Amino acid sequence: MRRLRLQVQRIGPHFRTVLISGEAGTGKELVARALYSTGQDAGGPLVTCRATRLEDILVECEAGAGSADAINRLMKMSRRGTLFLEGIHQMALAAQGRLLHLLRRHELAQARLPVPMRMDLRMIASTREDLKILVSAGRFRQELYQRLATVEMTVPPLRERMEDLPELASHFLRRFALLYGKNVHEIDYEAMERMRSYRWPGNVRELEDVLHKSVMQSEGWVLQSGDLPSFTENGAKQSTGGLGGSARLQDVVEQHVLQVLKDCGGNKLRAAEVLGISRSTLYRMLGAGAPLATVD
Repeated sequence: MRRLRLQVQRIGPHFRTVLISGEAGTGKELVARALYSTGQDAGGPLVTCRATRLEDILVECEAGAGSADAINRLMKMSRRGTLFLEGIHQMALAAQGRLLHLLRRHELAQARLPVPMRMDLRMIASTREDLKILVSAGRFRQELYQRLATVEMTVPPLRERMEDLPELASHFLRRFALLYGKNVHEIDYEAMERMRSYRWPGNVRELEDVLHKSVMQSEGWVLQSGDLPSFTENGAKQSTGGLGGSARLQDVVEQHVLQVLKDCGGNKLRAAEVLGISRSTLYRMLGAGAPLATVD
């Protein structure tokens, strides 16, 4: 996290486009806000737009001038500020093409203006998926990835930085104790060990939720192990990839294929060998019918 903080301080004042990747709940939005606040244009707004909402706007944009005005307003709102596209991996291929067209059009329009009148667009995009793997699978456009990933930052999952857990837990404990007027100001050894032994598939956001509920029901000045919820149910969900016991076979197959492709670094030939299928069969699985489901 020190490395990530230094990266924010180094990149923040100068970036034009940044891609932030990380699992759900790791704090990608916090990193985006830190980049924005350290930038030269921090006096302007930070405009947050979910990629799925932008997708709707782009579709509407083709239907009439009114929606085109919505795009123009989005651009103007982020003038001398930053546009944060949340969950870019969820955008459909057709919408990705529309976004590319919009970015090209914006660049051409700005190139025709005198330098003092140009409206630079700073963008931050976040993703829970490895976009390089989605590009390899034909699920994400190469040019859009290259535009977004001028600078790439990765937020590590909580299980890979468990040394941060005591400090994070104490931070949330203090916050919620103050919020609910509780005297609890310490976490006992057994409770902390239970939290250390858990893998936190929901990352920092899940830790925050656990401490929120635990503080609400605590009675003394020390948070006990019994105040914590049972972690077994979440652990079971994690072991099945978050699909649950009633997942469709097609969903399980799709997620397994994507995971193998990811493990093989996007190499389709190697992935086909690992899966025990021909490369042409893998291509059909990646390209035929409905797109493979993404893993949140």
